[in-house]
Amino acid sequence: MRILSILGLLLLFIACKQENKPLTAQQIIDRAIENAGGEKYDMATIKFTFRDTKYSSQRKKGNYELTRTFTDSLGETTDMLTNNSFERYVNATKIILPDSTASKYANSVNSVHYFVQLPFGLNDPAVKKDLLGEAEINGKKYYEIKVTFDQESGGTDHEDVYMYWIKQDDFTVDYFAYKFYTDKGGIRFRKAYNPRMVNGIRFVDYENYKLEPWESADLKTVDELYEAGKLELLSKIETKAISVDIFQERK
Repeated sequence: MRILSILGLLLLFIACKQENKPLTAQQIIDRAIENAGGEKYDMATIKFTFRDTKYSSQRKKGNYELTRTFTDSLGETTDMLTNNSFERYVNATKIILPDSTASKYANSVNSVHYFVQLPFGLNDPAVKKDLLGEAEINGKKYYEIKVTFDQESGGTDHEDVYMYWIKQDDFTVDYFAYKFYTDKGGIRFRKAYNPRMVNGIRFVDYENYKLEPWESADLKTVDELYEAGKLELLSKIETKAISVDIFQERK
């Protein structure tokens, strides 16, 4: 009986040690994705409107099709990005584009879907994640995770650096910032608001802030500048008319 008691205490001790073991960056991201929709992302058709342009994404078992549709003086234009290619159609006619132009449009389509569906994309193969520490913003505790991208598979913006603040108690991505070098470069800081669940997937809108001058700023401290009121509100980023259909595989 005494041996059983000792064994029980030993197992309890091991369990407690495992519970107290700090989470890794990967574990934190995994929980954030699970909290926001998890496996539903990879079985979903998501439609939304952003800045008067219609977007849709279809994902199934690792394959995806991302679209953007808008109307201008030429008529209706649809951009379509898949795992393997990018195509543009104007009034249902395929348009042949130079590689540089196609790459620019593809990155633009991917960027909108990426931000709208965060944190889903944070487990893409090109993503490198590092847990830098913890922070407190507006009295709440957050994990600070730095995200960079592999040069080979990270796209044309692989030099961009991101910082995500993920709340410790429920693993929501409440803030993120990024430093980019395309065009004239800059730093943006976004605060999430208006969270809502649509058919099991979480969406938010953002207050979008900028920092000037930005060249020498440490991305890790941008949250402190935000709390100190030193960032300029640039815009509000609102995703409208969201619909989500989940693919149900036949048994």
